[in-house]
Amino acid sequence: MKRRTFLAATAAVGLSSQSTWAQTTKATKPLRILILGGTRFIGLHMAEYALSRGHSLTFFNRGRTKTDRLPQIERILGDRNGQLDGLTKGSWDAVIDNSGYVPRHVALTGELLKARANRYLFISSISAYASLATPNDERSPVGKLDDPSTETVDGATYGPLKAACETAAERSFDAARTIVLRPGLIVGPEDNTDRFTYWPARAARGGDMLAPGQPADPIQVIDARDLAAFAVLALEQQLAGTFNIVSAPGQFNMGQLIQASITAASKLAKPAQPAKPIWRSAEFLEKQNVAPWSDMPVWVPPIGDGAGFAATSTDRARRAGLTIRSLEVTARDTLAWHLQRPLKEQQELKAGLSAEREATVLNTKA
Repeated sequence: MKRRTFLAATAAVGLSSQSTWAQTTKATKPLRILILGGTRFIGLHMAEYALSRGHSLTFFNRGRTKTDRLPQIERILGDRNGQLDGLTKGSWDAVIDNSGYVPRHVALTGELLKARANRYLFISSISAYASLATPNDERSPVGKLDDPSTETVDGATYGPLKAACETAAERSFDAARTIVLRPGLIVGPEDNTDRFTYWPARAARGGDMLAPGQPADPIQVIDARDLAAFAVLALEQQLAGTFNIVSAPGQFNMGQLIQASITAASKLAKPAQPAKPIWRSAEFLEKQNVAPWSDMPVWVPPIGDGAGFAATSTDRARRAGLTIRSLEVTARDTLAWHLQRPLKEQQELKAGLSAEREATVLNTKA
């Protein structure tokens, strides 16, 4: 895409945080918020939204990532793995913990801050649930660690560790002062995992595009900006308890995601040949060793152990004020951000099929 064309396109959709939150009204009561982390993906969106609402922020992190972003925010240097001296002073109305993956770290910060902060908001995950074979709500059982002492974060332990972190937060701040958010797949600009990004980026290449399962297969995602808005809302309203933060069951499906990606690509990338989805069944993809979630991001077949994956209840969060933007907006903004990335990052996505492997699968008789 020519630079002049791209600049015009990105200007039209408004990529900057200033334009994203330009119409945000100020909070009635400004809060002093400490963010544990803050310089990656969801932390950046939370910080930008909180600032737009008039809150004052402090970051606690190692000072290694995106140090040039949001220079107006106070920084405390430290490390959750024991280097917490910087948190021994100061007080805050609220703490946002979006970097807690092992309960020891959450317990350390929780015990240190419980007397000097009024509320603790922990970002967990729907992976905390014990099973995704059936739909879950906030009362569903959570996973348990086979080895409670483990701090190895992998596919088997990630969810149970998040559940243990929730417990650690509640022990320090008690249930009345703790908010637990369980998001599903977090998507949108700044997400360099490339799980959602793969689809608008792939549509931007054009041509025949492998599409998994059936267009009606359900998906659930949460734009990081909607997660940010709800997190700040929860603190402003002094909520407590656990909330699933993701699009509603049945709100989105794979066909809509593919179409939103193609639409975004047609406006921003203008491929010579528009992307054309070629749908292949879950059974076919399995025979070709094309894995859900990693090779075909966002999608999990709605059968067996994944039957409830995209059916997580969001009733409680929606009653509390959760709003979900359209897939069209998320796909458009994600692609616009992606097209600004260094060329190497654009060409070497961390999720999805390579062009060569996709072509091999498409050329295999169904």
